[in-house]
This record gives sequence, structure tokens and C-alpha cells, in this order.
Amino acid sequence: MAILIEMPKLSDTMEEGIILKWRKKEGDEIKQGEILVDIQSDKADMELDAFESGVIRKIFVEEGKGVKIGERIAIIGLKDEDISDLLSRVKKIVTKEEKKVIDKNIEPERKTSPHETKISSGRIKATPLAKKIAKDNRIDLAYLKGSGPNGRIIKQDVSEQMRSGIGSIQIGKGKSVPISLMRKTIAKRLVESKNQAPHFYLTASIKMDSAFKSREEFNSSKNKKISFTDIIVKAIATCLKKHPKVNSVWNVDSIIQNEEINIGVAVAIEDGLITPVIKNCDQKNILEISGEIKILATKAKEKKLKPEEFQGNSFTISNLGMFDIDNFTAIINPPDSAILAVGAINEIPVVEDGKITIAKIMKVTLSCDHRVIDGAVGAQFLQSLKEILEKEIVINSNE
Repeated sequence: MAILIEMPKLSDTMEEGIILKWRKKEGDEIKQGEILVDIQSDKADMELDAFESGVIRKIFVEEGKGVKIGERIAIIGLKDEDISDLLSRVKKIVTKEEKKVIDKNIEPERKTSPHETKISSGRIKATPLAKKIAKDNRIDLAYLKGSGPNGRIIKQDVSEQMRSGIGSIQIGKGKSVPISLMRKTIAKRLVESKNQAPHFYLTASIKMDSAFKSREEFNSSKNKKISFTDIIVKAIATCLKKHPKVNSVWNVDSIIQNEEINIGVAVAIEDGLITPVIKNCDQKNILEISGEIKILATKAKEKKLKPEEFQGNSFTISNLGMFDIDNFTAIINPPDSAILAVGAINEIPVVEDGKITIAKIMKVTLSCDHRVIDGAVGAQFLQSLKEILEKEIVINSNE
């Protein structure tokens, strides 16, 4: 029996996917479990396996094209099977979607004042000449109110906007860079986080002399190397166990305290930022955490992360210390209620027992969702983190 293959949801934030490469062409046989197509989600490039054996009867989407989740991409069936019903169903779906677009485009527009700022959420209706003038003069048509039929933007609208400059965005000269699915998702989620979660920030200075010494001694005596990020992640896991309110999620009518301590570690890649997740950090030693971070960071940069490897975080850390950033604030990574921004370790003069000495100081800033975490709770968490990192750290395989 022929089946319709639809664009799957490959991550919790995915809304559309791009067909990168068809592994089979129309007329080819395929076995259940064989790779049918490579898809780019908002987080990684993934392979979609065939659900059943059969023949590729129809491919609807070309390579390089993007489609929404749930939209049809192919049909798999028997070689001589009648698939007219499925093709008819697909045609009806497309016709219905096209009708929605048409209805939306002829919908009467709300009257606004000539200088009211307007951001378009759909297709911009403008004459070819108006589009050309706007493009040549770096004018964003989304901010213009059309005076033509059905609100269409005409040449006169663009000319008047150029003269007044009110309510429009003048785009500077430069190279136009296409926005990737990852960048779109990052933009959407961070705007939502910043708008929905009332952020507040707590900054602390931590003496890292003991951690620095312990790391140097370990790395000089072992084949395996650990980073400060590894040490900090392990320390955070211990603190989250002691302060479960920080390891919680806002759930509208309740606050859920996560049973697992799963820490996302922000990794910068070409298209943006992704946070591989180290699961059950409190149950792992530093070497295990270090090994997982290295593997997941490599997979992230190669866009080979599996959904389960970048989902399920309960807390996130972003370390920019290696870029000589002293201190910064980070936007909370949903669904977390907190994120720790880690700066560089610098040698600076400090006063101890009335004397000036040189110490290795690292500044960290905790961004908190005030719906879940109060100031005192966040402060106590940082206090515990400071105590752990400033004491004599013994690093071994059983830690």
C-alpha cells in the first residue's frame, strides 16, 4: 500500500526543513531503513530513513527547497500500484493552501495614518516598478502603506516615503546574506525568551587559583586533558543538586523542578549557536563530562547532532573566556530558567588580609527568569558555585 512521506519534525523548535539531497530518485527501489533523503533542520543536517520498502513513485520537493513540517515530500508504493488517490489528496491540500494565500492577499487592510509604522507579516503587495525603486534605494517595503488597489504599494508611495523617511528603514549598502533555518530559529527563540521571561542578572568574581593549579597538575600527568569548562560544568551540576529551584521550568500554572540535571553547553558554529546537552551531569565525573563535551562539540560543528543530543537541557552555560571576554550577560535558553555566562580568567591585584596580592579572577553572570528564580535563590546558587571552585579541587576518575 502506497504511503505519503511528509516533512518530519526533527527538533523541538523545527518549523520547516530543507531538502539537501535525495538518496533515491523516482522509480528507484528502496528498503525499509534505507536512507531516503538528507534534510537540514534548524539544528543539524539529518538523514530520513524509509518507513517501508517499495518504489519511489513520486518526489514533490526539489533539492535545495524548504517545506513546512507535515507537508508532503514523496510517495513510496508498489511499482504498478495506483497512486491517483494520494496524488489527488496532495492536489487538494495544495489547492486549499493556495486559496488561503489568495484570500489573505485580497483581505481589506486596516486603515492607518500615512506615517504609521507597519510591519508586514505576509507577502508584500507592490507593483514591479515600486519594488525596483525600493530595491535601488534600499527601502524596506514592509514599512510602507500602499495606496493602490487592495493596499498595493505603488511608485508614488515609495517616492513619498523617500522624501519623508518617516516609518521606513533605510538599508545600508552591502552584501545580502541569506538567513539559514538555524539563524531564523535562534532569532525567534531569543526574542521570545527576552520578551516572555523577565530577566535579571547576578555577577560574581571567583578566585580560580586552586582550579587553575588542579587543572595544570592533572593535564601534565595524564594523557587526557580537561578544560575550565569541564570543571565549571561539574561544579554547576553539584550546585543544581543543592539548589533545585534553579533547575526548574516555568509552566504557566506551576513550576516544574527537573529530576535530571542536564546542562547545555553553548557551541558556536558557522550558522549560529547550538547547545549540545550533557545528560545527568551530577552522576558523571569530570573526565566523563569532558569526553562528552568534546564529542558533542565536534558533532555540532559538523552538523551531525541527533535530536536527543541537543534537547532536554535544564540549565545552560556559555563560555566566552577563550575569546578574552571579561564579562557579559546571556539570554536564557528556553525552557531553562537560568544561564551562566562565563568570562576570561585574568590575573588582577586583590586585597587579602590587608595585603595586595595577584589572583586569577573569573567573572560569571547568572541570567535568571524572575518568574521562577528570586534574587536570593540566584545569589545562593552563585555563592555555592564560588565555594566549590575556590576550594582545593582534586580531579580524578572517581570524582
